[in-house]
Amino acid sequence: MFVNERRLDIKRRGKLTPGQREEKAVTNEAIRYEQVRLIGADGSQLGVMSADEARERAYDEGLDLVEVSPTAKPPVCRVMNYDKYRYEQKKRLQEAKKKQTTIETKEVKFRPKTEEHDLNFKIKHIRKFLGQKNKVKITMRFRGREIVYSQTIGLEAMNRIAETLEEDAVILQPPMTEGRQMVMFVGPKITK
Repeated sequence: MFVNERRLDIKRRGKLTPGQREEKAVTNEAIRYEQVRLIGADGSQLGVMSADEARERAYDEGLDLVEVSPTAKPPVCRVMNYDKYRYEQKKRLQEAKKKQTTIETKEVKFRPKTEEHDLNFKIKHIRKFLGQKNKVKITMRFRGREIVYSQTIGLEAMNRIAETLEEDAVILQPPMTEGRQMVMFVGPKITK
């Protein structure tokens, strides 16, 4: 690593990526409009006034003047505790992130001549994935001349798996041949 690259690497450490950056509102002295429409701390309309006068009112209450809508004519500003507002926004985002669920797609592979015991073992894994609310991609691979049996033995095995999983899963995509493999997607049953 070159010296300049190392310096850049050190500078970037601890920085937020573009998706993580929080948008900062224009506050207090940074508001440079002639006239603004002011909203009080309690949400009441205080009317149109100069930015300096609005700033003075905010300072008298011990709060901040925050730009809410810069595109309005005249721009709208609000009197509020900006630090508290940012804290509450951050908490709301964290709560929303906690409640968010991610659905993964797991894959289970097998061959057309897989024995019954191994097949049951793989079905057990599929049920476990469905219990975790994940989608499952079931793939059957055909090697060499096994491709001849794709529409007979392969389809039969896939249908047997579908029947076995009937009470636990919903078939999202029926078995389809893609090149040298047959693919079927199943998802968890939604209970109300």
